[in-house]
Parts: sequence; structure tokens; C-alpha cells
Amino acid sequence: MHTVKQLRMLLAVVAAALTVACANMGRPEGGPRDEMPPVYTGSNPRMGQLNVTNNKVTVTFDENIALDDPTNKIVVSPAQKTQPSISSNGRHVTVELRDTFQPNTTYIIDFSDAVKDLNEGNVLDGLAIDFSTGETIDSMRISGMVFEARNLEPAQGMIVGAYSNLSDTAITTIPVERITKTNQLGQFVLRGLKPDTPYRIFAINDVNRDYHWDRSEDIAFYDAIITPTCEPTVVTDTLRTWDDSADSIVSRPATRFMPDDILLTWFNEGYASQYLKDYKREVNNRIFMQFGTKADSLPVMRLLNTHRKGDEISTWSVLDASATLDSLTYWITDTSLVALDSLLIEARYYRTDTLDNLSLTTDTLKFFMRGNKNKKKEEKKKKKDDEETDTLAPKIPAMDFKVASGTTVDLNKPLVFKAGVPVKRFDQRGIHLEMQIDTIWYPVKAPVVERPDPMHPMDYIAPYVWDEGTKYKLTIDSASVEDIYGLVNEPVTHEFTTKKRGDYSSLSFNISGLDGRPAIVEILGSGEKPVAEAPVKDSYVKVEYLNPGTYYARLFIDADTNGIWTTGNLLDSIQPEEVYYYPKKLVLKKNWDIDQSWNLYELPVDQQKPREIVKNKPKRKKGERERPTGDEEEEDEFFDDPFMNNSNRNNGLGTGGFRRNPGNLRAY
Repeated sequence: MHTVKQLRMLLAVVAAALTVACANMGRPEGGPRDEMPPVYTGSNPRMGQLNVTNNKVTVTFDENIALDDPTNKIVVSPAQKTQPSISSNGRHVTVELRDTFQPNTTYIIDFSDAVKDLNEGNVLDGLAIDFSTGETIDSMRISGMVFEARNLEPAQGMIVGAYSNLSDTAITTIPVERITKTNQLGQFVLRGLKPDTPYRIFAINDVNRDYHWDRSEDIAFYDAIITPTCEPTVVTDTLRTWDDSADSIVSRPATRFMPDDILLTWFNEGYASQYLKDYKREVNNRIFMQFGTKADSLPVMRLLNTHRKGDEISTWSVLDASATLDSLTYWITDTSLVALDSLLIEARYYRTDTLDNLSLTTDTLKFFMRGNKNKKKEEKKKKKDDEETDTLAPKIPAMDFKVASGTTVDLNKPLVFKAGVPVKRFDQRGIHLEMQIDTIWYPVKAPVVERPDPMHPMDYIAPYVWDEGTKYKLTIDSASVEDIYGLVNEPVTHEFTTKKRGDYSSLSFNISGLDGRPAIVEILGSGEKPVAEAPVKDSYVKVEYLNPGTYYARLFIDADTNGIWTTGNLLDSIQPEEVYYYPKKLVLKKNWDIDQSWNLYELPVDQQKPREIVKNKPKRKKGERERPTGDEEEEDEFFDDPFMNNSNRNNGLGTGGFRRNPGNLRAY
């Protein structure tokens, strides 16, 4: 009896255990974390299949998957006029093409990095399905990387395309023949190319999805015409056991497709149609004009009404303009015109015509003072104030003029002044400067105040060779500054102290790889904002007066010697000026002088920019922490070839880095 009872109890325990086991079908607690991406197991049509007529493609994986932004990431080549229908269900992805198949054409469905497993989010990068509607399939491919030219940021999700039509205007008029998109690292593999066929290569930010370039869109182009080639090679794989207890190295034959190290740097020409965007007169003494884009010249304007009919605008106003001449404010100096409610002005300016050319046009502009709700209130208040002060001498208003510099001034910076109205006269004799020694003020030579930009009549500076750690007092006598309406300044007194030389650091570079080309080094602060710059002379540059902090360095080849970074021009085949990064962050402390050697070609372009300031970083997996930065940083695992373990087809990406030849943007 006891034996039977014990047996029944044991069966009950086993049954309960089985019930619990059946209710918990997930991964056992404590098991290894799944870090492998989904594995491609097949497709219909299969890879490389010929004479395909079915427009629905189904791809199968070894586990349940999810799609990340499939509309933007999954690309069909040739480009489709109608967006394909893309869906996923369990282990399957279905892509239904809605355009009519082209005869004897190789089709590529490039999944980029859109496929990931459902539970852990492990990304499968580089999967592409190819098939043909004819008897042959075009299997050549090229690969490379795309960066933003100005800051070497990897271009994520940018279209890369090829034309066998070698016309210079193909990119502007007809859709790209073969397309793909860059992944999270800016890498691309362009498949389905014909052997022994030359191509032009472009990258575009196709905003309107017409698969060719419009002048307002971002663009990159490769200098040389490319003919894809291939050669047999041997690759090695590292195989690991499920618990990472052992590794084994295996070799297998593969095909290397070339070129596999194309470097494209995108830019924007800054093109926009020129037109008169806005014009208005919100206050009586100013008229404002805004144009659609920067201009090379000012409009020619003259009055059509009033007693000054026919007078050019320069005779009755002062101009305050933006550096690009697309924003213009005219301060009316003739008070008789200020008092009028309406001004009619003839304006002659350049406007973009229907052929995309600039042509002179003439407009009649009506500047009315309308809807000034505060005008009556101001008149009523003025009348009341006049009644209250009619027995007293009226107070003459002073012009708005002030010192914009603070109480601490950098040794290498001038004093800055700001006026509220354009200045007509600045009497240097009314400016005085004193230096404090102990507690006594001693007069010293006063600075000369100047206007740094003739287009900004309200901004002034006073350059000076300051003594370090010294207290100064600047005095401007009353009536030394007069604005365009005859108002003068009240007395100005400004005390300030200069910094000590030991408060700063300096940074110098001995640069190799320039080969005599002109260059400018920029020192970058937080947010990659330039805080200082200096031209390179004889392969050496020194930047002084840097406050303690963390910095980065960037260099650009100043090919046109204009002192600023210049973008490219596709129609003239001009590449943007080359940019290089010093690969390490620079931590400066007080009174430090740091000298560094900088070889522009020591590292490939894709490895130059310090990771701390790279903005377009790959998305991390669930639970994955940001990798440490600095010299100890390991290479990001995203550079591994994830497709290598999922198919016997190499994804075609090169492994040697992307370099510039000196004086040439082409890759090795």
C-alpha cells in the first residue's frame, strides 16, 4: 500500500512539473543572451533565379522577425515609380512590386539594416535578394561609404546610385539606374551592375523621391568613371560554440567585388530660387526687404512719389544688410519721408526665371504704414506728457549707445560697442582710457574705434594690445557719438579687467601630408562649434588664447584661399574642400602649451573623427551600453560582416578603410 501511494505522489509531482514546463515556453532563466541576427533560410523566387514573372517576393528566416522603417530602408532596384507593398508575418517578409516588370532586367531587393529579430532586436545588415526577368543576371557590385563633406558624419539612409549613361546631365534629368541606401555607418553595397560596363556614381538625398538630383538636394559624386570587376579570394570565419567555450577558424572561397572602397562626401550647393520673399514697413523710419537666397548685388531702388520722386534710395537712407545680402533694412534718414504714411518705390533686382537663370526684373513696391494700433496711444501719451511739462524745459532724448563687452575681457579680443540706430559720426577725441596701478588711475593711449563691417552701421569695435591682469576704465564723452537723426550719446563709463596670460592654453600642430596646399585648422568646442581658427604656415599652426576645457581639431584644405570652407558644385565638377579630423580629444588646462604631430593620412577617413563628437552613431541593441571612448576604444562590432554568417554571398564591403590620396578625393 505504501509503495502504491508513494508512486501516485511521484506521478503527481511529475505531472505538475510538466504542466509548469508547458506553460513557460520562453528562454530558460539564466541562459545565454541571444546576440545573433536572424538567419536567411530561403526566398521565393530564390536568390539568382532567372525568368521570374511573379511580382511577389517572400523571404524566410530562422526566427520571428520585425522590420525597422521598411518604407525608407528597403530599396528596390531598378527604382520603382510606385512604392512596393512590404509586410512581415512571423518568420516571413513579403515584398510585392507594383510596377510592371522590365524585360531582361536584374532586380535587387536590398533590405539594408531593416530586418531584426523580434525579441532581442539583433539587426541583420546587408541582406539582398536578386533575380532576373531574363536569361541572365547582372551580379557585379561596388561598395564604399558616404560622409558629409563638412564634418565627416556618416550619411545614414542616403541613396547611392549608378548611371551607365555617362552624360553630365543624366543625374538631373533621368532616374538612377541602380540604387541602394547607406546603412547606419554610411556604408553601401550597390548590386546588379553589368560587367565590363562603365558607370558614374552619385549619392543623393532624394527629398522628393523622383530618383534624380534637384539642385536644392544634397549630392555627392565620384571623380572617376568606374567599371566594376571581381576576383576570387579566400575569407576566414570564426565559428563559436553556443556557450562561447571554444572558437574555430575556417576558410572558404569567395568573390571580391571591386572597387570596394569608394569614398563619397556629400554637400549642398546652397542653391535656392532668387525672388523677393517679403517687404514691409512696420515702423515709419525703416523699410525691410528679404530675398529667397543670398545675392551678389544690391537692388537698385528709387522713389516714385513724394517731393523726392526719382531719388535713389542711397540718398535718403542708410543700409543695414546681412552678410549674404538676402536681408536688407533701410533706415530712412529724411524725416520728411519718415512722416509720410505711404512710399512707392521702384525696385530692380535679379530673379530666377522659368529657365532657372537669373534675370533682371522691375517691381513697384508699396510701403504703407497700416494697422499701427499703438500710434494713437503714443500720440495721446505724447500730448499728455507735453501738457505736464509745458512749464519745464523739454528733455532732449539721447541716442541708444552702449559698450557690449562685459567686465572681463580676453587679451586677444577688442572692446565691442552697439548702437540702436545707425551712427553718423564718431569723434575719436571723446574716447579716453585709463589703467589702474595700485589704486591710482593713469591715462594711457586710447583705442581707435572702428566699424568692422560697412554693411552694419550700428556695430563698432576697439582693438587694443591689452596688458594682462589689468583693470581699465574707458570713458566716452557726451556728444562724441551722433546717430543719423542728430541724437547724441550721454557720457559712457565702462570698467573692465583683462585676463592673465596664465589663464589660457595654447595648442600647436606639426602637420604632415599637406604637400604645400593651403589649409586652415579649426578648434572645436562643445557641439562641434568652432571657437578658434588659424591658417597653417609651413606645415605648422599655433592657436593661442584658448580657455581651459575639452577641444577637438579639424582641418580643411583652403583650395580657393578665401579663408572659409567652400562647398562643391556638381555641374562644374568641383568637389567640396577636403576635411580632416585630428583623431583624439584635446584636454587643455591653465597655462598649458600643447604641441602635437598630425599626419592627415595616418588613419582612414572613416576612423578620423573622434567618437565623442560623432552624431550619427549606430543604434545600440537592447541592454547594450555605449562603448567607452578614447585610445582604448574597441572597433564597433557593427563593422563586422553580419551577412557573412547567413549566406555564401559576400556583402561586398571592403575592410581596409577609406582614404584620400593627397590632393585627390578618390579612394585608394
